[in-house]
Amino acid sequence: MKILFAGTPDTAATVLRGLVASGHEVVAVLTREDAPVGRKRELTTSSVAQVADELGIPTIKANKITSSVQDQIASTGAELGIIVAYGVLLKQSSLELLANGWFNLHYSLLPKYRGAAPVQRAIEAGDNETGTSIFKLDHGMDTGDMLANLPLLIEENETAGELLKRLTELGITLLNQELPKLYNDQFSLVPQIGASSLAPKPTREDAKIDFTKSSKEISNKVRAFNPEPMAWCLYKDEPFRVLRARVIETKSDNSVGEVFSIDNRVLVACGGGTVLELLEVQPSSKKAMQAQDWFRGSDREEPLR
Repeated sequence: MKILFAGTPDTAATVLRGLVASGHEVVAVLTREDAPVGRKRELTTSSVAQVADELGIPTIKANKITSSVQDQIASTGAELGIIVAYGVLLKQSSLELLANGWFNLHYSLLPKYRGAAPVQRAIEAGDNETGTSIFKLDHGMDTGDMLANLPLLIEENETAGELLKRLTELGITLLNQELPKLYNDQFSLVPQIGASSLAPKPTREDAKIDFTKSSKEISNKVRAFNPEPMAWCLYKDEPFRVLRARVIETKSDNSVGEVFSIDNRVLVACGGGTVLELLEVQPSSKKAMQAQDWFRGSDREEPLR
């Protein structure tokens, strides 16, 4: 069956490469338009577009599905659409373009965490399990009927970036398991069951650390927002990123936000007497560094806040 693959970021590009390597017939790619990237704001093609070009797959670039884009999609001869983090909602007229519909690979066990950031929000919430789901696209936000899912345990101290990589590999496995069923019309769809929740893309304000919270809550935030947008606080009234940290099973009478050291470990006092160990940090206008290196040159009297 001829597939149109729609996606944009690195994870989607990995799935595209995996589908082609597994022998699926991807006849065209739909991705977002070139966008400015980095400090120099250089116009850059999406990761999916780059892989498509490498594999010799025709590419359609669009941030909105206009009638002209619909004509391009129809002209590909694709019979089935596979979407992985494309970043554009499809209206009903677009959903009807392909004979066998569109199926979305989503990185949560739906209906939990519908939206753009299911991985970050699952870690932030302190969940122990997540997974991947494949559902048939409808006009709602990740609300379509389910084809299949696979669960995955979240590892202790795992960051969103690390978990995303594992979920992507799991997603490729799930697609390879389910696509033959679609090809042979031997599949069934079931409605999503259970309480739903939303996973909006995190803002910089979401990533601001509040040291009155427990060390566990802060650790979850640090893990959830690495690599984007990165958890941060203020040190000497300047932004201070906390890239990696972990909970220490001890209690402290230090003031909230106070940084101190025990056994050569850099610790910060958090809410309820809990303690967080800082492992990797990035002070304002400096490169990322080990917390011990920062602490040796820091002002011991200045708290994080």
